[in-house]
Amino acid sequence: MGRAHTLFTFFNRTVLVKNNDVDTAYRALDRILRNEKVMERARRHMYYEKPYQERNRVSLEKCRRIYHSEMQRKIEFVMRKNRVDPWPR
Repeated sequence: MGRAHTLFTFFNRTVLVKNNDVDTAYRALDRILRNEKVMERARRHMYYEKPYQERNRVSLEKCRRIYHSEMQRKIEFVMRKNRVDPWPR
């Protein structure tokens, strides 16, 4: 990792304020931190998480990702156009 990685992540989270528009810059920074899940990791590391709790959380996250990807695949299949009619008349 080292210094280059740290520098890259710093620039990755840098937001410039234009025309003293702090609110827009704050929203942009908040969006970046939310997408990188920085606050979620910080809240999770505030307290010790027992190993069984971590295993359960990781397992639940994995199941949730699989479920959402499958639902997205099914929705894309249903929303597709120009499908062949399975029951021709």
